[in-house]
Amino acid sequence: MKAGLIFKRQRPLPPQNQELINEIDRTRNTIESARNHFEQVVDPTLIDCYIYELKAAQLRYQFLLRRFKLLEEL
Repeated sequence: MKAGLIFKRQRPLPPQNQELINEIDRTRNTIESARNHFEQVVDPTLIDCYIYELKAAQLRYQFLLRRFKLLEEL
């Protein structure tokens, strides 16, 4: 089951935060897709390709989460 980010807050999100949440969700989908492809391929070149794709998406996801946390602290 795919779930978006859940926030317990009273005030509405600023537009830049909402766009950041959307980007976090897209990146999470990219991670899931790369993981699924990785699990299904047998060609060594494609295995390497999906390892790099997965690692890049995970790093982007971590960056976006840190950025969101900084915006939330303001």
